[in-house]
Amino acid sequence: MKRKSISAWSYETSTQSLLATSVSHCEINSNEILVENEIAGINPVDWKFIQSNPLNWKDGHTPGVDGVGKVVKVGKDVSESLLDQRVAFHQSLKKQGSFARFTVLNSERVMKVPKNMSSALAGSLPCPILTAWQAFCKIPVKAGRNVLIVGVGAVNKILIQLLSKEGFNVDVLSKSLSVEASEALGVRHVLRSSKNVTDVYYALFDAVGQDSASHFVKHLKANGHVISIQDRIDKPLDPPFTRTISYHEIALGALHDYGDNEDWNDLMKDGELLMELINSNQLIIDEPVVFSFDHLPQALQHSEQTKRKTVVKVS
Repeated sequence: MKRKSISAWSYETSTQSLLATSVSHCEINSNEILVENEIAGINPVDWKFIQSNPLNWKDGHTPGVDGVGKVVKVGKDVSESLLDQRVAFHQSLKKQGSFARFTVLNSERVMKVPKNMSSALAGSLPCPILTAWQAFCKIPVKAGRNVLIVGVGAVNKILIQLLSKEGFNVDVLSKSLSVEASEALGVRHVLRSSKNVTDVYYALFDAVGQDSASHFVKHLKANGHVISIQDRIDKPLDPPFTRTISYHEIALGALHDYGDNEDWNDLMKDGELLMELINSNQLIIDEPVVFSFDHLPQALQHSEQTKRKTVVKVS
């Protein structure tokens, strides 16, 4: 495939916003593939980074970490069996992303999409399912133990189900989660205020931030675990050799910089299994709201304002 002009939404540093433009990001290295996107998924990290630009993107950078599309070109070191395969991916924030007709990807960092799963649903999944899975894997499975989840979004709705299916007693601190939804997800108790948190827990999963996670560490048992899905606790809160709490942090994007092929191969296989569970209705997932590619800025705004899972139909 020759280099060609492609439609994309590109970053403008002066306004910290996106411009509809044509860019060329079709050249691939020997271990890469070119994906023609069908769907670009929108996650909070997308609009947060567009608004603040913490990575110092230059003019012309194409954001977007999640997407689904068809493999249309493979590098010389990549099996041609990937051609025409529909794949889902989570791209590095430092590379050209999914808010474009084409995305260049590492061939080891894609997941095959179940045959009868819609591209819209598949495009909404990579970031939340992989983040939830990383959080779930931080603690040993011990059925019957009590765990507390603070904050309920796309990631924690998946995490609740994974924990419940393994026999954990899952309590959730949330002002918005309905009783009906909590029962469907497998929640034991919905707590509406931090004052209602009186139990002691084997593990705490916090998706609010450092101050929140630090506040609830006091509710952990000896040898308990705190898993920070948003932010991290910088220093242990207990004196040495007391409750010996284990501190964990989750940063899916960091694996692009620090993970090796073995790490990615394992994560992509796990992601494919999670998609199969979703496809067979063994995990409950909210259907995403779909916007047209021309209305991507409105889709970002919708995601930020409603906190609903949102995707954009690229092609």
